[in-house]
Amino acid sequence: AETVIIATGATAKYLGLDDEKKYAGGGVSACATCDGFFYRGKDVAVVGGGDTAAEEAMYLAGLCRKVYLIVRRDELRASKVMSDRVQKIANVEILWKHQTKGLIGDSGVVEGAVLVKNKGEAGEEEVKINIDGFFLAIGHKPNSEIFTDYLETDEVGYIITIPGTSKTKVPGVFTCGDVQDSHYRQAVTAAGSGCMAAIDA
Repeated sequence: AETVIIATGATAKYLGLDDEKKYAGGGVSACATCDGFFYRGKDVAVVGGGDTAAEEAMYLAGLCRKVYLIVRRDELRASKVMSDRVQKIANVEILWKHQTKGLIGDSGVVEGAVLVKNKGEAGEEEVKINIDGFFLAIGHKPNSEIFTDYLETDEVGYIITIPGTSKTKVPGVFTCGDVQDSHYRQAVTAAGSGCMAAIDA
């Protein structure tokens, strides 16, 4: 082919719990902006400590009655601005030094989460919270592995394009969507960049 458009997307990272598969479509989500409205007025949990987790928690706080932010460490990795912002929201409760052990619920629908507080330390204890939704915000992995020998990527693996275009450093090779977008990751922006790639090609 004279031209190739790479549109392989990115895959949300999961914790690797069996319950994530068990409750897929029944309360487990990796996209608050996609699924948040299903939980209007309900209680949810967000897993993560970075900017994405803080953003998702703030977004959900505007829809949900209560948002638990499950953080593995005793501090957020998010920027200071994001950290300060999320900690000031009344209906967001940050569960410091908590890790998810599993999810509970009947009929394939999430009703709660089982957490471990202070794992491996003195005072380790099991904690249960009642939730309707469980949101993962621990990052995305771009599906770019097969191209890394040929194309330039950032440290995470997102394919780097010439700013303002869909062009890669290899003439005739273009890329669009979430495999090159570490920031927006929305269907509408992916579709727009797909149009750019088609026109560039």
